[in-house]
Amino acid sequence: MKKKWMTLTGTILTAAMIAGCSGNSDGGASEGGTSPGADGGSSGGNPVELTFWGDWGGEGQVQFETMVKAFNESQDRIRVKYVLQQDMITKFLTSATSGGSPDILFWDRWRTSLYAPKNVLHPIDELMARDGIERDHYFEESLKELTYDDKLYGLPLTVDARALFYNKKMLEDAGLEPPTTWEELAEAAKTLTKWNGDRLEVAGFSMSDPGLFNMYLQQAGGQMLTEDGKTNFNNEQGLAVLSFWDRLMNQDKVYKIGFEQGLGEGTDAFVTGRLAMHFTGPWMLSTYQKYGSELDFGVVPPPAGPNGDRASVMGGFGLVIPEGSKHKDEAWEFITWWLANKDNAMLWAQTSLNLPGYKPALEDPFFADDPQWQPFLETLEFAKIRPRHPGYSVMEVDGLIPNLELFIQNKQSAEDTLAKSQTQGDKLLKDNEVVK
Repeated sequence: MKKKWMTLTGTILTAAMIAGCSGNSDGGASEGGTSPGADGGSSGGNPVELTFWGDWGGEGQVQFETMVKAFNESQDRIRVKYVLQQDMITKFLTSATSGGSPDILFWDRWRTSLYAPKNVLHPIDELMARDGIERDHYFEESLKELTYDDKLYGLPLTVDARALFYNKKMLEDAGLEPPTTWEELAEAAKTLTKWNGDRLEVAGFSMSDPGLFNMYLQQAGGQMLTEDGKTNFNNEQGLAVLSFWDRLMNQDKVYKIGFEQGLGEGTDAFVTGRLAMHFTGPWMLSTYQKYGSELDFGVVPPPAGPNGDRASVMGGFGLVIPEGSKHKDEAWEFITWWLANKDNAMLWAQTSLNLPGYKPALEDPFFADDPQWQPFLETLEFAKIRPRHPGYSVMEVDGLIPNLELFIQNKQSAEDTLAKSQTQGDKLLKDNEVVK
């Protein structure tokens, strides 16, 4: 999933550290954590040393180290150290067979169906039951993404989903309301687009990401895969998506391929007023907020499809325990301190400006009273994860998206695009259905 680094101020970090140190001194035992000594940790001797691997550097590393420091200061039995890893997955798989495994792993949740079959992750179902961790405190879709063969392998750290960002001034000047349906989106995009001859000056709506096909397909009432693991988009719903895209691109001409890249490296079309609307995630909120009055923007949930279907794709990260960890109970204590305790989940949220995976934290005024977070909270209630088939990502990247790009470039018909995507996609799914 995408992650944009947020600028952290000294005030946020200081306040966050105070909040973290004023939390439960028992590592979160009163709200989903394990009690002192219950994990077999040392008492009166040297603390247990845990390694926490992740591949977030820069400010992401600062964010993780903030949480590690707060945990270490909350008790004296366990010491966690964050270790930044390049090419983390390769190193993890090597360590799983040769020793030297970390104790906690930062985990892109979609990888679960790829690596859980290799027996390199430790299931946490018994730990959940033992410590009374409630599944209802997490989005079921995010838990599903951490599950393989009916075993749960971690807890959600973050959640995200795409929503529609729009330029308030542009819509107000045109007398438009934020779109709530495909039809309203198309009409608004057409109205807001400005051409000067063959030069596009303002794009009404971005069509730069064909990877959003999954979201559109669900809005059209479809699903990417059948229950038996085959493609499910060469049908009426898939054709509805491409017909809508054709209307936007080739009939109403609300966008031009390469438009945003053509503005120059580092230039954001939405920030500079060259783009009226686009789909993106909560990771862009703080970036856009930096521009203040220069960029007056709003956010709404993704517009519904032709039959009223609402959809977005949920993504995010989690924390998992490698099977090779020698300190699984202590690792679990760290994870539940962070991801099963509202105060500590809020410490993480305010430090990283991410939506936390722990739902009680989303009820905090920090989120509940902020109108720009609200559309994402609403969207997460109906967002669905990507299919958990081991070959799904390969199918999408190598089989589907190249054909969608040809369609958007007006080099391939909708019918040919869907048929070729089905043929190539089904082969890739079959070739990758067994994790090797």
